[in-house]
Amino acid sequence: MKIELEGTLIKMTPENDKERNELNQLWTILIDCVKENKKLVPVGQYLPGIKEVAVFNIE
Repeated sequence: MKIELEGTLIKMTPENDKERNELNQLWTILIDCVKENKKLVPVGQYLPGIKEVAVFNIE
């Protein structure tokens, strides 16, 4: 997954079919045209070289 930062925008570009499907699932969970949209909230820490997984909760 390619991740780019442009100011306050985050662009995620899938690089294979698995990532494309996962990004579509995430988009479907976060964006609800009928109800309220959800947001990602960081959990714990992301430390490059020590903890390589960034964890978020969907609220």
